Amino acid sequence: MDFLSIVYLSYMFVSFYLLILTLLLYFKNRKELFEIPKLTKHYSVSIMIPAYNEEDSIAGTVESVYALDYPRDKLQIIAVNDGSKDNTISILNKLKLKYPSLQILDKKNSGKADSLNQALKLCTGEIVVVVDADSYPNPDSLNKTVGFFDDDLVGAATVACIPRNKKTFLERLQVIEYKVIAFTRKILGFIDSIYVIPGPLGMYRKKAILGIGGFDTKNITEDIEATWHLAKDGWKIRMCLAGTVTTIVPNKVKPWYTQRRRWSLGGLQCLQKYYRYIFSHGMFGYFIIPFFFLGFLLGLTGIFIFLYILIRKIFMYFFLVLYSVNIGVPIIYLNELYFTPSVLNYFGIILFLLFFFFSFFVLRIIKDELLEKQKFFDLVFYMVVYLLIYPFVLITSIVHFIKGKRVWR
Repeated sequence: MDFLSIVYLSYMFVSFYLLILTLLLYFKNRKELFEIPKLTKHYSVSIMIPAYNEEDSIAGTVESVYALDYPRDKLQIIAVNDGSKDNTISILNKLKLKYPSLQILDKKNSGKADSLNQALKLCTGEIVVVVDADSYPNPDSLNKTVGFFDDDLVGAATVACIPRNKKTFLERLQVIEYKVIAFTRKILGFIDSIYVIPGPLGMYRKKAILGIGGFDTKNITEDIEATWHLAKDGWKIRMCLAGTVTTIVPNKVKPWYTQRRRWSLGGLQCLQKYYRYIFSHGMFGYFIIPFFFLGFLLGLTGIFIFLYILIRKIFMYFFLVLYSVNIGVPIIYLNELYFTPSVLNYFGIILFLLFFFFSFFVLRIIKDELLEKQKFFDLVFYMVVYLLIYPFVLITSIVHFIKGKRVWR
C-alpha cells in the first residue's frame, strides 16, 4: 500500500468515525434535542451590545433586545460604541430617548474583546449576555435558556444561530451551514464538548466569565477563546436548540471570506494557547482540542489529496498526449472510454453520499420557513463546492498566523 492510500484511508476513517459518533449521539439523545430547561427563577441579566460601525443594524438589535419576553426590572442593557466612524453613536443617543434605561458606553476603538471587558465592569446581573450589533434574539430566547444556570456548574449557554438574510444564493448556502453547525453544537453538548458560544447570543455566568479574567483581547475570536477557557476550568457549556437568534451574514464573497479567515485564525490562536492541555482537564483535553485539531487536519488533508490527484492526472495526460503526438498514435479512442473505479473511489463516493444525506437530515430536523423553499441544487452546491473552499481559507489563515497577522478584517 502506497503512502497516498494510507493517508486517504486515514482520512476516510476519521470522517466515518465523526459522522457515526454524531449519529449515535443523536439517536441516543433525540428526545432531548429540543429540550427547554425549566424556568425556576428570573435571574438578573446584563446584556452587552458591542458595536463598531453598525449604523445599519444597531437600532434593530436594540429593539429586539427590548422586545425580549423577560421581566424588564431584571434586565440591564448596555450598548458599547467602540469608536465607530459612522452614525452608530447618534443612533444610540436617539434610542436612549425611547428607552431611558439604555446605558451607553462611548469609547475609543480598542476592539470587541476590550469593549466587552469595559462593559463587564458596569454589569450588575448574575448572568451577562453578549449580543452582536447585527443580531436579533427571538423574544423567548432568554426564557428558554436561562434555566440551564440552575446547575451551579454551568458557566455559559447559547441558542441556535440562524442567518437573518436568506434571499441570495450565498446567503442560502450559509443557512444550510448554520443549521448544520447548530445541530452539531447541540449534539456535542451531550458529551460536554461544545467548543464555542457564538457572538450573536452568548450567555455567561458572571462569576465564571470574571473568573477567567474576561475576554482575551489578543484573540480575534474572543467567543471561541472564552468557551475554551471556561471548559478548561471545568465549567459546563449548554445549548438550547429550541431557542434562536438571527444574525446578518455576508452577502458577498469578499466579506464572507474575511469572516471565515478570522474564524480559522482565531481557532489557530486557541490551539496555540491551549495545546498543552491535550489529554487532560476532562473532555476539554480529551475531545475538544483533538476534535478541533482534526477539523483543521481533515481540511488540509482533503485539499492536498485533491490537488495531488489533480496535478498528477494533468501531468500524466500531458505526457501521454505529447508521446502520442510524437509517434503519430491517436490520442483518444471513443470506444475505449471507460472508468476503472477502485476501493478508494468507492469509499470517497460513499462518504460524500453519507454527508449529503446527513446535511439533508439536519435540514429536516431544524425546520423554519426556508426549509420548504430550500432548493435541492443549493444542497448539492454546498456539498460539492462550498465546503471545498474552506480548506483554501484555512491555508490563507495559516499563512496569516505564521506571519503574525491577527487582523479582524
